[in-house]
Formats: sequence, C-alpha cells, structure tokens
Amino acid sequence: MSADLSVTVEDGVALLEMRRPPANHFDEQLIGRLVDAAAALDDDPACRVIVLASQGKHFCAGADFGDGDFVRDQVGAAGRLYHRAAELFDVRTPMIAAVQGTAVGGGLGLACVADFRVAEPSTRFVANFARLGFHQGFGLSVTLPELVGRQAAADMLLTARRVGGEEAVRIGLADRLADPGRLRETAWELAAQIAASAPLAVRSIRATLRGDLSARIRQALDHELAEQKVHWATRDSAEGIKASLQRRTPEFLGE
Repeated sequence: MSADLSVTVEDGVALLEMRRPPANHFDEQLIGRLVDAAAALDDDPACRVIVLASQGKHFCAGADFGDGDFVRDQVGAAGRLYHRAAELFDVRTPMIAAVQGTAVGGGLGLACVADFRVAEPSTRFVANFARLGFHQGFGLSVTLPELVGRQAAADMLLTARRVGGEEAVRIGLADRLADPGRLRETAWELAAQIAASAPLAVRSIRATLRGDLSARIRQALDHELAEQKVHWATRDSAEGIKASLQRRTPEFLGE
C-alpha cells in the first residue's frame, strides 16, 4: 500500500502492519491510510479478521509532538486526525491488536480501537496525557472505561503510570498474554479461531455488542478536542510536551 503501511491476507486473516519503527508515531496521513485499508478489507470476502500490528520496538507512541504540523497548529492537526480516527470505529471486521513494547497516549487509543488486544509480559500500556498537561484523546474517554471500568481508567489517566502485560490481562485491557517472542503467533491463533466461525454471524454479533459505540466515540472526540484546545494554551501543557521531548520530569505549576 505505502512505505509505512502494508496489508497481506492469508487464510481469512489480514495483517495490517504499520511501518514507522521504532516508535510508529502516527499522523493524519497514516491514520487515514489505516482507515482506507480497513474499509477495503471490510469489502474483501477473503478477509474475516484483521490483525493490527507494527514493526519495531513499540506498537505505537501516538502523535509526534515534534512534528511540524502539530507544532504549528495543535488544534487543527488533532481535529483532522480525530475526524479520520472516528472512521476506524465504523470498521465492520473484527480487529485484534498485537501490542509489543509500549502503547502510549494516542497509541493506547489506537490499540483500544481493536476488539481484542494481545500483549506480552513486557508490553506497557500508558495513558500519559496528564503528564503532558492535557486531556486524553482518541476516544479513550469511552473505550478505556468500557474495557477496564471507571476506577481503573481513572487510575491510569490520573497517574499516567505504566500498566504491564500481566496486569493488563488481569484488568481487561488485554485479552491474551503471549509468551515472549510469540506475540504475533498468539494474535494469529485468536484471529484463526474467529475466522473459523460463520462470518455473517460474527459481524452481526459484533455489531449488536458494539451498539452505538461509533456515535458515542464521535461525541467523545468532540469533547476531548475542546478540552485539549483549552489545555494546549496553558503553561503546564507547554512544559509537559517540552519535558517529554527532552526526556525529563515535567514541573507543573497549575497555570
């Protein structure tokens, strides 16, 4: 498809792979390509399940705060990205995220788009928004509490702590814990089990379970962006983002 995204289909399972190692930062363009690829797979009778994976050390580190578009126009860049990201929740094909390394910030949001997440013991899930000085995004206001419950979601969002693979399975953030080095194989095994079921029934059951998720995500994204717009104008947000880029502990003043 492109240099930073590939699609292969085998035995009813599509591998949708991001290729921006090591951190696999996304932008509006990559999210748009993910949306287009997944939409095409929806209409491909050879595809019954999608495995979302990435090359490199980490699954996804979210948006690149050093990117020119983000630096010049945070609200505009985020708004365009969220507009495309909302379409990921319209995908009709079951999706499994194979999460290696770290899924942080918007990368966690991307992992939570999937119906299932497969992790390794070394995997880390991080909702680091408060440490960056702004409100969470990418629909995590909806997806994270639905997966782990309100209290565990509040714990992750307010502390920005790292949740390892074993804890992620325990609290419902991940669905399978792969042995080290067997992440993709474990994700593929789960995908094969789903692909062996009747495809029309699978899509129907999934749609019933998801209900009005897509509409709720769009409403949440509007709210998240409005909150982020306020926070990005604060000194704390400037400090949080700067500290992240400089790999140091931020010093927040509540301003």
